[in-house]
Amino acid sequence: MAGWLFLPLLALGLDAILGDPRGWPHPVRWIGLFLNKLEHKARAWAGQNDEAGRDAKEFSEAERSKRLRLAGVAAVVLTAGGAGALVWLLSSLPGLGWLAALYFAYAGLALHGLVREVDLARQTLLHDGVVAGRSAVSGLVSRDISAADEADLYRALAETLAENFNDAIIAPFFWLCLAGPVGLWVYKAVSTMDSMWGYKNERWRDLGWAAARLDDVLAWLPARISAAILHFTPIKSGGGRWPGWAVISAQASQMTSPNAGWPMTVAAWLHGRSMGGPTRYHGEIVEQPRLGPDAALAWDNASMEGLLQHVRLAGPAGCLALWGAAALTKMIV
Repeated sequence: MAGWLFLPLLALGLDAILGDPRGWPHPVRWIGLFLNKLEHKARAWAGQNDEAGRDAKEFSEAERSKRLRLAGVAAVVLTAGGAGALVWLLSSLPGLGWLAALYFAYAGLALHGLVREVDLARQTLLHDGVVAGRSAVSGLVSRDISAADEADLYRALAETLAENFNDAIIAPFFWLCLAGPVGLWVYKAVSTMDSMWGYKNERWRDLGWAAARLDDVLAWLPARISAAILHFTPIKSGGGRWPGWAVISAQASQMTSPNAGWPMTVAAWLHGRSMGGPTRYHGEIVEQPRLGPDAALAWDNASMEGLLQHVRLAGPAGCLALWGAAALTKMIV
């Protein structure tokens, strides 16, 4: 029992030391490959097309939409359930089960990798200029940055760092403490599906609906915890002020996602910069809700460094607080 109690702390330590070594296989990549194959099967069953891209069956638009949603539900059950079952099976092996559990616990955390990749992109932009910066930032965001200037690129980095503070570390660690490696990988499977299928465009609106909605549910509480962690973690020179939770809630609720706005809004206010605003997706400008103070300064290298330092400290501190709360609860119950 003591070993399992300290499993999250060991996993957190391994992530801090090792991160995600480049070139190593990773369960998220396996899930991604599985989803790519599953997409073809799901669309063919829904009558949208077969694997060769032809119409598979004649259905009305309404029927095709319904079948795509059903296929999406089945894909979530198969992917998340399969990931959880595999982790449970390997973690239950005699002798080696605890080692497998430790690996899956560590592999599900990504604070080290998130900070490393964002910082590398920041340094590329700082030292090599906007053109090289666009190439570096493009691998971290889904938006179109082909015409982005320096301020746009720094804002894109700040937004992805703040949003993924929850997705990469707080939410998976929360589920690790609550339900062990199995719970963590059920969450990670759903989160991976949402990142690949959860877009609200014509291609993914129906097939990705179930993954997007379930990800909203699983990340709802961790997103708000992540906002509180950022608020209560001391920062040296954020340059911002605290507007109160009423303002944070009002701004965060403007976002399309019920969760992404919480850590983003807190980070924007504490660092005195704004997030959101005009953002290019697929060649079109989308006006995202404005988060943070009015008439705030643009993100630059100094403010980006401050946010990176903030996240580096808030991640471990928040996880230790979560582990302490979980450990105390288990001891009492």
